[in-house]
Amino acid sequence: MTFREQFMAGIIEFEEIFDYTQDWNFSDDTRTLREYLGLTEEEEDIWISQSDEALEEFMNQERQKEEP
Repeated sequence: MTFREQFMAGIIEFEEIFDYTQDWNFSDDTRTLREYLGLTEEEEDIWISQSDEALEEFMNQERQKEEP
């Protein structure tokens, strides 16, 4: 499962994104970081143009929308 899938399912905390990023940095994986993490284009844009905190807030809002 990707970081995003696990985060949205409530399996891991947002801070795990940094471990995933570090693993990707030291891997031979040919996918982009966005693909590796499973982020949407919108999430990637928020992360790049704003901050880690903005991405976390956005993803928390998205996760709440998906909860029954």
